[in-house]
Amino acid sequence: MNDIPILEMKNITKEFPGVKALDDVTFSVKRGEIHCLVGENGAGKSTLMKVLSGVYPHGQYEGDIVFDGQTQTFHGIRDSEQTGISIIYQELALVPELTVYENIFLGNEISNANIIDWNETIKRATTMLEKVQLDVNPDVKVKELGVGKQQLVEIAKSLSKDVKLLILDEPTAALNEDDSDNLLDLLRGLRDKGVTCVMITHKLKEVIAISDSVTVLRDGQTIVTLDAHKGEVTERALIKHMVGREIDNIYPPRDHQISDEIVLEVKDWNAYDSSLGRAVIKDAAITVKKGEIVGIAGLMGSGRTELALSLFGNPDAYQITGEMLIKGQKHHFKNPREAIKAGLAYVSEDRKGNGLILMQDVKQNITLANLQEISKRSVVNENAEINVATEYKESINIKTPSIEQTVRNLSGGNQQKVSVSKWLFVNPNVLILDEPTRGIDVGAKFEIYTIMNRLVEEGMSIIMISSELPEILGMSDRIYVLSSGKITGELPTEKATQESVMHLATRD
Repeated sequence: MNDIPILEMKNITKEFPGVKALDDVTFSVKRGEIHCLVGENGAGKSTLMKVLSGVYPHGQYEGDIVFDGQTQTFHGIRDSEQTGISIIYQELALVPELTVYENIFLGNEISNANIIDWNETIKRATTMLEKVQLDVNPDVKVKELGVGKQQLVEIAKSLSKDVKLLILDEPTAALNEDDSDNLLDLLRGLRDKGVTCVMITHKLKEVIAISDSVTVLRDGQTIVTLDAHKGEVTERALIKHMVGREIDNIYPPRDHQISDEIVLEVKDWNAYDSSLGRAVIKDAAITVKKGEIVGIAGLMGSGRTELALSLFGNPDAYQITGEMLIKGQKHHFKNPREAIKAGLAYVSEDRKGNGLILMQDVKQNITLANLQEISKRSVVNENAEINVATEYKESINIKTPSIEQTVRNLSGGNQQKVSVSKWLFVNPNVLILDEPTRGIDVGAKFEIYTIMNRLVEEGMSIIMISSELPEILGMSDRIYVLSSGKITGELPTEKATQESVMHLATRD
């Protein structure tokens, strides 16, 4: 690794109306290193990378960018790409209906006399796929690949542009553990071949595992840069710099007695997905007590979300058999509306796609699932809507300049709080949280956990689905483990370990 910086961003300041997103930020990356950029949601990480990549062109920010020894004035993404900078966003920029080779060279086509040379395109695409260790036919359509393989196609696309600095924004957010490990190994290999990488991630274990250096941003300012080779990069140090205080226990303690009252009971529950031609849930049986957090663990594809959706009014139209009792009363829901009336609520794992309407403001999203509560003769009482949204903004600590702020402009953690508030407004008995902390930082996670504890202490029951085993173990009172649509075990948290949960998650 060369100590001479390939990149220096000096005194970068970027303002939006009413907000200073970056305040005199300095950021330096050594040639041939993996440099992680971390911070709470809204700290300015993605904004800084958008300045670097030309999304926010020269003139829309203050400060200087020095790349490869030259001061740069990027006027767009193409300018930054031509100097060797490539950025891969969390939402992949691939065209599902196009083939792998077409995606790799999209916008950078290989042509002869203005005619695309498809044979050469396929040949070079094959070479790029070999570089990222992806063994797929370049002629296959991208939509037929899993998310992990699509991520590798994006990296192949960047490498095809002779990239010198590869920026990855939350590259493992949607990946399972195996795909994440494969991606990290690939990044190490690219570093060894001279490609410098900047990675934005909330997963501190990944930061510790892969980084050479780490820069922490907080509230739009550079807090510190840590050298992993000097032992400076630890989970405790990262959390302290990210949130500005010590958090001794990321999972806040909960001290209350769980009631013996069973709020939700499911027996012999089966869900058949006709589009897949197979059962996604098989003979499931679960109970949830008042004031209890029940964790649902399992590998990707085990049926965790399918179980939640089948209980919550079955929006995916599975063929359902079995029995559900809520507070002792039998129910068979035809749609989510009926589930809501009976006291069930579901916070989707996909807050941007299914949980929120991003173009609407905070108050409209919070009241969306219970408009009848603030309406008369189908007309929304705007004052009541404002009062409700203001109450949740304060009680859930949603960080927003105004309840009229568009949800799209909030950080991931605050979007998640809006999504939770939306379902708390329907006053459920049982709240299903599907991946409640996916893609949010450690400070926001702590706040979500604190909210969960407060809710169960007030008598609500929570079903929490999570891919993160430490989260399942740290927050649950009991754990059900799913494998291939079957519940393979039930564990009290005090007897559960990562090994015991994983053993049940891999059983047939």
